Amino acid sequence: MTPVAIPVPERFTSAAYRSILADGEAGNHATVTDKVIRVIGEAGCRGYPYETCGLLIGTTTAAGDWKIDEARQVTNRNRSRAADRFDLDPAGYQAIDRELRGGGREILGVFHSHPDCPAKPSPTDLASAWEGFLYPIVSICDGKVAELRWWTLAAGGTQFQPVPIHPCA
Repeated sequence: MTPVAIPVPERFTSAAYRSILADGEAGNHATVTDKVIRVIGEAGCRGYPYETCGLLIGTTTAAGDWKIDEARQVTNRNRSRAADRFDLDPAGYQAIDRELRGGGREILGVFHSHPDCPAKPSPTDLASAWEGFLYPIVSICDGKVAELRWWTLAAGGTQFQPVPIHPCA
């Protein structure tokens, strides 16, 4: 597989972007199925050159680790800046939340794509992030998956930390 070059817009090197990334990885990890990774990548590629978004579904362990077994795309309602912003459709979130109630699985995170940008969170991503959630970002360059990185909020909620990922057993 040929590596895909990832453009780095100047804003990604700014102090504002660098300040939201914590040093070191999160203490918790995520176990993720190959299908989840495939769904996230396919959603990003289908939506390119616009941002796509969706939800992660699974369970958490007593230690606070995530076990993600499903990803579902949800409509990006942002029309004015869809190339670099997403606005996850609340009706899509609520429908999935209702469907999952009482079944032992829940919404554990939000994924989205960064067209022609690194798979790193932005200050805009930070403003809408919730503690305890996972935030995978897939970089889509020239319509192809370039990288997929997983993030969560560090303690205090002012920075993102990368999350170690393990394949599902």
